[in-house]
Amino acid sequence: MSPSSRLASASLGVSLVAALVGCSAAGPGGSETPSRTTATSAPPAGATSTPSPTPTDDGAAAPSGTPRVIATGLDLPWSLVRLESGATLVSERDTALVKEVSAAGEVRTVGEVPGVAPGGEGGLLGLAVSPDDPTSLYAYTSTSSDNRVLRIDLTGDAGGYGLGDAETVIDGIPRAGNHNGGRLAFGPDKMLYVTTGDAGNTANSQNPDSLGGKILRLDPSGAIPADNPFPGSPVFTLGHRNPQGIAWDAAGNMFASEFGQNTWDEFNQITAGSNYGWPTAEGIAGNPDFVDPLVQWSPRDASPSGLSYADGTFFLAALRGERLWTLDTTSLDPSAVPPTAAFFEGDYGRLRDVIRGPGDTLWLLTNNTGRSPRPGDDQILEVDLG
Repeated sequence: MSPSSRLASASLGVSLVAALVGCSAAGPGGSETPSRTTATSAPPAGATSTPSPTPTDDGAAAPSGTPRVIATGLDLPWSLVRLESGATLVSERDTALVKEVSAAGEVRTVGEVPGVAPGGEGGLLGLAVSPDDPTSLYAYTSTSSDNRVLRIDLTGDAGGYGLGDAETVIDGIPRAGNHNGGRLAFGPDKMLYVTTGDAGNTANSQNPDSLGGKILRLDPSGAIPADNPFPGSPVFTLGHRNPQGIAWDAAGNMFASEFGQNTWDEFNQITAGSNYGWPTAEGIAGNPDFVDPLVQWSPRDASPSGLSYADGTFFLAALRGERLWTLDTTSLDPSAVPPTAAFFEGDYGRLRDVIRGPGDTLWLLTNNTGRSPRPGDDQILEVDLG
C-alpha cells in the first residue's frame, strides 16, 4: 500500500484524536510522555528569555578557536550529511543539486534530484543516508504540488559519487512558499524521522488527517512502524510550526529545534505521541494539553535550523540570529534550564546546518546566498571541539 493510501486509512483520524486533547502515549522516542509539569525544564510561564549565554566549564563540548574554511561558492545550501567514506554531501535548495565535498575541501556535483520545483523556502532540502545501506540517499524535496521524501541510489565511491534511480518514500506533505520543514535523520532505532512544517496553514498542525506540522517516523522503505504511537499513521508528534532540526543525545533521547512565529523559537525534547501546541501555544504556555519547550528564544536571536549533538552538548545553527547556540545537557534536570551559550555571533551570517566533522570537529553551513551574501558565500566551515 502506498504512503498516500496508508494516510487515507480511516484509522488515522481516529488514532490521532487523543493527541488533540493531550495524549500521553508511550512510544519508541522515549518513555511515556510525562505531564506538563515534569516533561520540561523551561522557565515558568511569563519568563521573557533564557538565561544570559555563558559558556560552561563542566566538561561539555564547545567550539574552540577560529573556524577554518573547508569549501566556498555554494548556492543556497541546505543540508550536510557525512558518509562512511569520509566524503560529505550537501544539498542546494534552488539548483536541486547534490554536491560532494572531499576531505580536502574539493567540491564536485554528484547529480540533480529529479522532480524538484523550487520556490520560496521550498526545493531540495534535507539529506540523510541509511545507517544500514550507505548506497541509499534520502532527500526531502518540494514538487509543484507537495513535499515528499525520495530514496535515491547513491552510486560510485568517494570522489566519484553519482545519483541513480529514485523512488518515493512518502508524499502528500503540504508545501507552500514557507514553513516546509525539511529535516531528515535516522534515529538510534534506525527509523527515518522527517520534520514537516504547517505550510502556512496553522490548522495543519493539529489536523489528524494532515502530514503538515508534524514529525513523522517511517522505516527505511516508507512503511509505518508497528510501534508508532498512532496505529497506521506515520505521525510521531504533532503541534509543530516549522521544525528544522532533530538530534539524539547519548542516551537516545530525541530533541528538536523549531521556528516560532513572532515571539518564541523553541528547543524541545521529543517524546512519542506528544503535542507541542502550535498554533494555540508558542513557547512556554503552561497549558497541560501541550509540551513546553526546554528553552525558548526570541526569533531575532535564533530562528533555528540544523541541530547536532556531541559529548553532552547540542549545537543549534541559527539563521536570523547569525550564531551557533550550544545547549549543555550533561546534567539535564527537569527543574532547570539547560545552560546556553552563543558563538560566532554575526561573524559568518546565517547558519543553516551543523554536523559532526572528522575527528573532534564541527562543520557549519552558512546560508547567505539569496539574501545578503558575503565574499566566498556560501561556505562550509570547520571548528575544533574543546
